Amino acid sequence: MSNEYKAKIGTLVDSISESYKKECYIAPHDLGFLPNRSVIIDTTKALRQLVFPSYFGKTNFRREIQDYHIGELLVCIIECLTKQFTLALKHQAGKSENLSEEHYRQEAGRLCYEFMSKIPQIREFLATDVIAAFDGDPAAKSKDEIIFCYPGVFAISIHRLAHELYKLSVPLIPRIMSEYAHNITGIDIHPGATIGKYFFIDHGTGVVIGETAVIGEHVKIYQGVTLGALSTRGGQKLRGVRRHPCLEDEVTVYSGASILGGDTVVGKGVVIGSNVFITKSVPEGTKVSIKTPELQFSGHAIKEVSIEAFDWVI
Repeated sequence: MSNEYKAKIGTLVDSISESYKKECYIAPHDLGFLPNRSVIIDTTKALRQLVFPSYFGKTNFRREIQDYHIGELLVCIIECLTKQFTLALKHQAGKSENLSEEHYRQEAGRLCYEFMSKIPQIREFLATDVIAAFDGDPAAKSKDEIIFCYPGVFAISIHRLAHELYKLSVPLIPRIMSEYAHNITGIDIHPGATIGKYFFIDHGTGVVIGETAVIGEHVKIYQGVTLGALSTRGGQKLRGVRRHPCLEDEVTVYSGASILGGDTVVGKGVVIGSNVFITKSVPEGTKVSIKTPELQFSGHAIKEVSIEAFDWVI
């Protein structure tokens, strides 16, 4: 290694080291390791094996040794999650709490056991989601196809797991899980969103469901739907404030619709048409749509002439 090369490397080291001092929000720290994203994703895959036995495992599920399968997966998942929970809790506390490693490990173990005890309930909800997808999509050939292939079922299965961790106030890990599902499916569901049984996302790409959204039972939404906030300009001052809408039972929302605002309640049985933009509550049993654009045909060309605003049909 030449002296000139060493000098260049030394200059770069000094420059980057100085930036660590300057940009304090993304600087290295001495709080120990952060949770490992790859491990969390692998553990999420193992959780899917536990939730959907015989679908995603590397070996065939045999009912005569069912308890062995469950126990083997549980041991693996609990060991991984306890370690990652410990890292997340220590990082959240930072230097403000002078607590022992054993304290964080015990708290992580408690949270892990409480989370794993929710698996039967999560499976109950997911079973209804699979039924909703099968009943709601004439293209579906079987429930196996839905579990294996449907992005909406993938996204909601990860969400239902992450949501339980969110409710337990586990730091970082629920969001890592939800962003994993987002990367795979294009469906962005914040782990804080509350979603009832029989939920079906058809196609799904571009769906966004915000942190404080509340969705009832037997709700169906299509691709490109946003359940969002009217504004987030308040930033961290809005933490904990209801910002996203509520959809009551048996609501259907078609592609491209945007429903915004924490005070917006979409009543039971409402049907929201494609590309509708809603910022106020909608009464029960209402159909909301945009009038079909008037088209003018000239040869093979189609020209959009005009489009009117909301057509409220009660």
